[in-house]
Order: sequence, then C-alpha cells, then structure tokens
Amino acid sequence: MSTIYKSESGASRVRRRYEELLEIWPVPAEHVRVPTGEGETFVVVSGPQDAPPLVLLHGSGANTTMWRGEITSWATHFRTYAVDIIGEAGASAPSRPPLDSDRLALWLDDVLEGLGLDTISVVAASLGGWVALDYAVRRPGRITRLTLLCPGGIGAQKMGWLPIALFLRFFGRRGVRQTARIATGLDTKLTEQVLDDVVLTFTQYKPRTERLPIFSDDALRHLTMPMLVIVGTRDVMLDSAATAERIHRCVPHATVHVLPEVGHAILGQTTTVSNFLLNESPPT
Repeated sequence: MSTIYKSESGASRVRRRYEELLEIWPVPAEHVRVPTGEGETFVVVSGPQDAPPLVLLHGSGANTTMWRGEITSWATHFRTYAVDIIGEAGASAPSRPPLDSDRLALWLDDVLEGLGLDTISVVAASLGGWVALDYAVRRPGRITRLTLLCPGGIGAQKMGWLPIALFLRFFGRRGVRQTARIATGLDTKLTEQVLDDVVLTFTQYKPRTERLPIFSDDALRHLTMPMLVIVGTRDVMLDSAATAERIHRCVPHATVHVLPEVGHAILGQTTTVSNFLLNESPPT
C-alpha cells in the first residue's frame, strides 16, 4: 500500500477515512473483493439484484465514495458496482500498469468476470473516464450506455496551473487546500468536507505522473453506444472545449453538456445522468 503513498502512516490515515465514509454509505451495500491479474480489486455493490448493471469508475486520487451523493438515486434503478480502480486511493491493489498498454482493459475484464457481468452501463469521471473509453475502444459491444464526466483522453491535459500549485506548496496545508480548490473547482461552503477529504488524500498520496494518452479520431468514431459527455468550462486540468469539439465531430450521436462556471469536479448532475441511463427525456 505504501508504494502509492508517501508513508505507511499516511496510507493508514487515508484508509481510516475511507472506512469511515463506507460506514455511512447511504444505501445497503455489499463489499466484494475480486481477484484479478493486477491484484485484488475492491467493489461496493448496491441496488436490486435483478436490476441492470451499472459500473462506476472514479477519478484519480479518489475511490468509490466519490459516488455517495448519487448512489441513492442510481441504486434505485440499477445494480451498481462502484469499483476502486487499482493504483488509486481506495482499497484495491496498488498496481499501476502503463496507460499505453492493454493491461487496464485486461484488469477490467477480470473484474467483470469476477462479478459475473457481461454487458454493462458505465458512469466514469476523469481518469475513470479514460479507463472507460479505453475499454470501450478495445471491447466493442461490452458497454451499452456510457456517461463520461470531465473525461481524460479526449482534450489535452492542461499544465498551466501547475506552477501555481508548486508555489502554494510552500504554504503547507493551507497551500494544499488552495491547490485543491483550483484543481477541482470546488469553492463553496457546501463542498468543504469534500475539500477536506481531497486535502487529506493528496498530502499523503503519490498520484500518477504520466500524461493520459489521447484517443485518436478514428478510435472515437468507432464508439457506437449511446453516450453522454459532461464537461465544465472552468476545468483547469483538461481542455473541456477540445473535449466537447472532438466528441461533437467524432461521435455525432453523443449528447454533450458544457456547464458554464464549472470546474473539473462535476457535481449535481445526478438527475441528468439518471435520465440518460434510463433513456428518458429530461423534464421540461
């Protein structure tokens, strides 16, 4: 575990906070550990057993608890599988296979097989969006509906905010908190606890440093499943304008929402996503 953290004590602090949040998961849940070729993968399973499957893939430096605000709604209609991506700040193995290989797709093959899933709907954010896109490209037909929130791999990563982040490091925890505000775009009192959790993680955790590979136009054009893509205009980490433009051009059947004054962390889209997953028109 310490291989992706700065210290074993730091890993323990993050793990304790994760366990606290799992204890207040808002719906009944099962905790499943799935063996894979990359090590054990932790999955939080909720919702009716006979409901259609919905796989949730979180972003970098996060874990399944990022979905706790949406899970009550989604688990009403779906059997939800909130997967801790390997090598991230959850309870899965610390393995970090290269992004320019097929190993994450093979890992997700193992996860789905272990869960007994064939075709699935997916909601994924940021790095999780990259993982979902990589899987959709490599495994045509496995994903039946795909929702991407601020996905990686379409618009380029932005690096202009990094000098500010490096400068703010000199101000200790206060600087880390301000960096978290800039990176996520979360700056309201309603998101203070979320920011606290981000700060706790990133003061102890060593994120991936390689750039996310960009999917080619040809790869995107081969995506045939219904898609919903949501980005924010104030995303400082990914080029949201380029993401929207490329999806419009390469996946013309996709629905794209560009949210004004929203940063990298996209909240409050539960109903929009539910309507898409259920193939329902939004209320007028």
